[in-house]
Amino acid sequence: MLKSRARLIAATAAMVVAGSIGAVTMANAAGTVTATYTQTSNWGSGAEGKYVINNGTSASVTWTVVFTMPAGTSVTSSWDAVLTGSGQTRTATGTWNGTLAPGGSTSFGFVTSGSGTPTACTINGANCATGSSPSASPPASPSATASPRPSNSPSSSPSSSPSPSTSPTNPNPGKKVIGYFTNWAQYGRNFHVKNLVSSGSAAKLTHINYAFGNVTNGQCVIGDSYTDYDRAYSAAESVDGVADTWDAGALRGNFNQLRKLKKQYPNLKIVWSFGGWTWSGGFGQAAANPTAFANSCYNLVEDPRWADVFDGIDIDWEYPNACGLSCDSSGPLAYRNLMQALRNRFGTGNLVTSAITADGSNGGKLDATDYGAAAQYVDWYMPMTYDFFGAWAATGPTAPHSPLTCYSGIPQAGFCTEAAIAKLKSKGVPASKLLIGIGFYGRGWTGVTQAAPGGSATGAAAGTYEAGIEDYHVLKTKCPANGTVGGTAYCYSGGQWWSYDTPATIQSKMAWAKSQSLAGAFFWDTFGDTSNGELITAIKNGLA
Repeated sequence: MLKSRARLIAATAAMVVAGSIGAVTMANAAGTVTATYTQTSNWGSGAEGKYVINNGTSASVTWTVVFTMPAGTSVTSSWDAVLTGSGQTRTATGTWNGTLAPGGSTSFGFVTSGSGTPTACTINGANCATGSSPSASPPASPSATASPRPSNSPSSSPSSSPSPSTSPTNPNPGKKVIGYFTNWAQYGRNFHVKNLVSSGSAAKLTHINYAFGNVTNGQCVIGDSYTDYDRAYSAAESVDGVADTWDAGALRGNFNQLRKLKKQYPNLKIVWSFGGWTWSGGFGQAAANPTAFANSCYNLVEDPRWADVFDGIDIDWEYPNACGLSCDSSGPLAYRNLMQALRNRFGTGNLVTSAITADGSNGGKLDATDYGAAAQYVDWYMPMTYDFFGAWAATGPTAPHSPLTCYSGIPQAGFCTEAAIAKLKSKGVPASKLLIGIGFYGRGWTGVTQAAPGGSATGAAAGTYEAGIEDYHVLKTKCPANGTVGGTAYCYSGGQWWSYDTPATIQSKMAWAKSQSLAGAFFWDTFGDTSNGELITAIKNGLA
């Protein structure tokens, strides 16, 4: 029951997204407050950019930025600031980040129609590059170049834009490293919680997503009772070297092993994930009565037998109001209503998170559901920025399953990490609630006659457990990477073409995630790494 994440919807427009395109204002001047603009993505018909505000003074300051876009480029959405004004000139004022401590910095971002960059910018009435003095205060109204906002005109920030999860006093929290641990790895793979300790992974994880609980009859239910809480672990298999007992009421299985793991690593959080590719079909019924669903989930996660094991719930619905293994037609607000009910029931003391689609195509899965409105109820989203391409398209074209950038010639527009993150931000999801996803496996074809991406194939390459897919710890020696495309690696050898991430490409992806101010990274799944944790080490070091 390997978790497959095929994206099956064709895209309609080409998109080429570049990384940090470049700053267009000068760096911070000492003793002043400055604003520096960087265009972080550009796909021709539109772009994403951000201003970084630096307080180089010895006093706390509030800030207002007024900027003007060239003709043919206009702001369509924004985050981490309130934008007012119309036409080419906008006035940005901070929200949660409106006051900067001495030496502090913050940012706000926006998406544009058209790919131009600002032609003029002031901060607190002074030039953004040279900066305002400590005594300067924000102007009472936009500068003379700004068009006043009509009284009946809404802000360009979406009304559903949620507040970021980080507080003003802690704008730069530690980055999250989240790994999925599956309740079926104990079967053919002989992989157990103890392996997280022996590989060094446990010390590098901030969170574990335990996959999966099932969703059926409108309720959260146990996924596999044997591996979850019944299997008896021997002393040699156990995290702490103590065998499970058959005493009445004793907890066994993965839940007990995770409990022991938390005792050794008290800062580690464990979240129970429900759904996944195979078990997402029940979410439509659950969404028909979200309160009853949330109650069932809370009662299961907080069952007294294992309540101390879990720190919250993760929802992996593939996909609301769209098609995955099955198709859902519950409507664009069903997901929001479901997440609201879960937050209401679990409260603020528990985590409520969600793995979501990374389909950044126009009219694709990210457009089928109001993820912006639902974001206020989640601690973070995990866009599944992998499985964009694979041998379910048996004849190709070959393409990397986890591209960072939408490179020239990519088979489907918008099927890359940058496009997904940009689209989520454009819907009002703060960067502080987004993680980048990494696959600890590769996808491959056979019968391929060219090394370059885009070649034809005759079918899926053989894999250990499933055709067309293989774990990283196998691929690194079976088919060592000999090329890169779209920010990830590939191997062409003996008529086979495999794509996967390596420590080097992961380091580059983590650098990009930090440049986007993302909350961290997550990966599928813990079994795919090497016995000494090469890939998780690359994630941890890359986010440091």
